[in-house]
Amino acid sequence: MKNVTDASQTTFHPQPKRRFPIASVVIYAVLITWTVVALFPIFWTFSTTFKTAVDVTQGHILPFIDFQPDWKGLRSLGLSPDTIGQPSTVRDEFLLRLTNSITVSLMAAGVATTLGSLAGYGLARFDYRFGWMRNNDISFFFLSQLILPPVVLAMPFLVLYKNLDLLDTKFGLVVVYVLAVLPIVIWIMRDQFKSIPVELEQSAYVDGCSIWGAFLRITLPIAGPGIVAAFLIAFILCWNEYFFAALLTSTAAKTLPVMVASQTGSQGISWWSMAAIASAAILPLVIAGIALEKYIVKGLTAGAVK
Repeated sequence: MKNVTDASQTTFHPQPKRRFPIASVVIYAVLITWTVVALFPIFWTFSTTFKTAVDVTQGHILPFIDFQPDWKGLRSLGLSPDTIGQPSTVRDEFLLRLTNSITVSLMAAGVATTLGSLAGYGLARFDYRFGWMRNNDISFFFLSQLILPPVVLAMPFLVLYKNLDLLDTKFGLVVVYVLAVLPIVIWIMRDQFKSIPVELEQSAYVDGCSIWGAFLRITLPIAGPGIVAAFLIAFILCWNEYFFAALLTSTAAKTLPVMVASQTGSQGISWWSMAAIASAAILPLVIAGIALEKYIVKGLTAGAVK
């Protein structure tokens, strides 16, 4: 009876309805607005590929609403459905520039990631002294190289490459790109290895591993996502580089960014051709970002011990 009485006297209070706070609405509105602003240049580039001259000059934006899509941009590169089976010197040039960009960017990013991983591991695990400089000073010295404007190095590199016969060569571009992206890779990998507990390597030493053995078997696999993220950043920086590619190449080693900037003439700017080439330059980065997304996310949180 007591249990029945207690149950009968129990009162149930309805849960208050949760209101969607105004602050959340404002935050989502700002994020959506910023997303549209950030993605609009990419949308404009892809849509301009399928515009005619009239659509470009009149500022038509929405396909099938403001304008009817056309193959003009891809046709100018010999890549439209009606020209893909025909010989095209423009298409051959485009494929050559695309191949140059892929080759140079992959090689430079690979070399920079390899050297940067070794340098970052050394700065994270060992104490160095170079004059008054210690580890933190050496790390900042590497990062400070990014402060130097590339135009300052134009004349020295031009004279040096001319004497070494490296002008208009892919090897010459790879060397420059490695020097350009190596500081940021070193900084990223140093922080990556610092986040990995040193006790894991000490346990490997107890089991008989050497320094190299512990690095290759223990530390490197844990830092894998961070290495992938550093490689992707280096690849993007090399892929988008224009200044040295325009300065140190003329015909054989030109890359896609140089070809994009060359779509001007006495008749004006070929917006559709420029947009088509730019779209081709954007696509590999989008595909790489989507394919390696999980590794990039893991790279931001790698090193945690569960």
